[in-house]
Amino acid sequence: MTSLKHTGRSIYLLFFVGIIAISFSSIFVRWSSADVAVIAMYRLFLTNLLMLPFIWKYRHEMLRLNFRQWALLVASGVMLALHFLLWMGSLRLTSVASSTVILALEPILILAGSIWLFKAKVNRMMIIGMGIALLGSIAIGAGDFQLAGTALQGDILSLLGTIAVAAHMLLGQFLRSGLSAFSYNFWVFFVAACTLAVYNLIQGHAFGGYAATEWGIFLLLAIVPTIFGHYLFNWLLQYMNATTVSMGVLGEPVFSSLLAWMLLGESLSTLQMSAGVFILFGVWVFIRYGKTKPQIAPAEDNIVGNTPAKPTVV
Repeated sequence: MTSLKHTGRSIYLLFFVGIIAISFSSIFVRWSSADVAVIAMYRLFLTNLLMLPFIWKYRHEMLRLNFRQWALLVASGVMLALHFLLWMGSLRLTSVASSTVILALEPILILAGSIWLFKAKVNRMMIIGMGIALLGSIAIGAGDFQLAGTALQGDILSLLGTIAVAAHMLLGQFLRSGLSAFSYNFWVFFVAACTLAVYNLIQGHAFGGYAATEWGIFLLLAIVPTIFGHYLFNWLLQYMNATTVSMGVLGEPVFSSLLAWMLLGESLSTLQMSAGVFILFGVWVFIRYGKTKPQIAPAEDNIVGNTPAKPTVV
């Protein structure tokens, strides 16, 4: 029993690590001067490169997918590419707080999709927890929302990017029931990177000639928000349902705004800092009192993923 509780706490700790990791994404994007489609493309290709040392172990599974799995992988990868393209593009047009706060809609979209696709059920405490976190998210971004200039366009891009990542997560819940975390992530990242490569080719964006600092930023994006963020969240789908995992995005406005204040000099009011506490409390309530608890996967499963147990649904 102690071991099970310890493993459950480890899952929550990894969940928190994922939240911190994805919060760095907006900062790295702001530091880069390259086109966002190029940033996203190399972010994902470099992630695949970092995963190559482990590929031999999963070679048989990765090449024995059926038509349905390939179709869902392609769809999930294209949705992830759209998310990066749209959301990262929004960071060039609006503030980090405004862009990330719109991502707070992701759990609602995924919850609605889970109810429709997986017949998920929710309880009162889950709704209360989500509501508290959403109110906090709105408070963080409220002071930065604008209807003039490029801000509105940036907010719209962020919204479309949120819809895309919600579709990506729901497709992932379908796929992760019969596919290891490694195989799923590798192919999804590869499809998304190739999709962005085609887009860059059509747009005539340069594939080379970037300064060493730019390549450093691309690598940081691959390691921090992708490996320790997106990969980790996809891995957690074997322990949590997509709605619960997506609640992590509600913590992103908190840490992204703090990082933007420290590293980019963006303003952060007392109201926004207080709202951050509400967000984290709401996420805690959702997970603590939700019907879904972290499920213990087989002992041989690990962070680079053997075939996991079927993900639970709310």
